[in-house]
Amino acid sequence: MQNCIFPVVTEAVLSITRTFTKSKISVVHCFYFRGGAELLFDGVKKHQVTLPCQPEPWDIRNLLKWIKHNLLKERPELFMQGESVRPGILVLINEADWELMGELDYKLQDQDNVLFISTLHGG
Repeated sequence: MQNCIFPVVTEAVLSITRTFTKSKISVVHCFYFRGGAELLFDGVKKHQVTLPCQPEPWDIRNLLKWIKHNLLKERPELFMQGESVRPGILVLINEADWELMGELDYKLQDQDNVLFISTLHGG
């Protein structure tokens, strides 16, 4: 059976495409890294990725694990602390502070915008 791809409206910071394969949905997301955080990701500010299908919806906790293992290129201690982002990394979901959205437990939704901004700067 061939995959059917149906484009969904794209946002400035996140684009979504639903791919239906054997009753499972995978979603293409764009994640942005700014304020120096992009240096930990080979200097790439925008990453368009397809998260693998899983039985439960993706939450930020699982997303961060996936980012650490699949996108992060160097110095993970500058981006993550334990299972969360390091203090000084601002996470915005749909232009709102992730603390207002449930932080690690927030379930990713279609058309969510996720932005990571480092507020940590050397002198």
